[in-house]
Amino acid sequence: MSVTVRVPAKVNVQLAVGAARPDGFHDLANVFLAVGLYDEVTVTPAGELRVTCEGPDADQVPLDRTNLAARAAIALAERHGIDPAVHLHIAKDIPVAGGMAGGSADGAGALLACDALWGTNASREELLDICAELGSDVPFSLVGGAALGTGRGEKLRTLDVGGGFHWVFAMAERGLSTPAVFREFDRLGEGTDIPEPVASQPLLDALAKGDPDALAAAVYNDLQPAALSLFPELADTLAAGRAAGALTALVSGSGPTTAFLARDPESAQKVAETLRSCGTCRTVRTASGPAPGATVISR
Repeated sequence: MSVTVRVPAKVNVQLAVGAARPDGFHDLANVFLAVGLYDEVTVTPAGELRVTCEGPDADQVPLDRTNLAARAAIALAERHGIDPAVHLHIAKDIPVAGGMAGGSADGAGALLACDALWGTNASREELLDICAELGSDVPFSLVGGAALGTGRGEKLRTLDVGGGFHWVFAMAERGLSTPAVFREFDRLGEGTDIPEPVASQPLLDALAKGDPDALAAAVYNDLQPAALSLFPELADTLAAGRAAGALTALVSGSGPTTAFLARDPESAQKVAETLRSCGTCRTVRTASGPAPGATVISR
């Protein structure tokens, strides 16, 4: 028997970042939107816990117990007195180290798949609690759709979305470390008064109305200056997408993937074609959101 779970990528349409807390984390107002790029995690009984991976940049994915999928299996097993002897196979389609929560998606996918395989019947609250222990973005990977994340991003409130939004994502030639981007955010903000992060009401209204123009006017990412400081070439990609007709352009999360909001699928294809030919990025993908969270697709 095996169980396969499909899990979406995310884009942060708002990422407001507060000052560093004593524990090293930052308070956030993080508006997540799940988009239709997916990883699939398949869990099969095995003699011992092991992880394999295939797909783009699979060679960059750790295959030991530091992998979030392995950590998720171990965390659920420990709570229920189970030996986590499973083979976790990850089929990657979400960019690795791209600011789109690919590792978090794998953790949420493995957690849901192991729960189904082992019949632990964990409650939604228990699954979300484990997700929060694993990482700030993992709970949203389980939930999907759209949500406001507060605290360090793990406290979620689901949001209404009145329609679909069409995106283009440009993957850079190299990755960016999320901790490094936050350290650069702290360095750039040293000596300044950093306000408490709050959700943008115009942005929440734009999501609820399904209005791409209003959303384009409201999106922002407080980590973008830090990402551009560490990876200045991203500015060329952002400029190319805007020139091709994107309604707005921003760095996705901690980067280095850049995200471009388009008015409709035809506009998204035009932006994608321009970015593919401009030579400033490695690969380009189109996707729409919101997308559902972690979902069992076969067992």
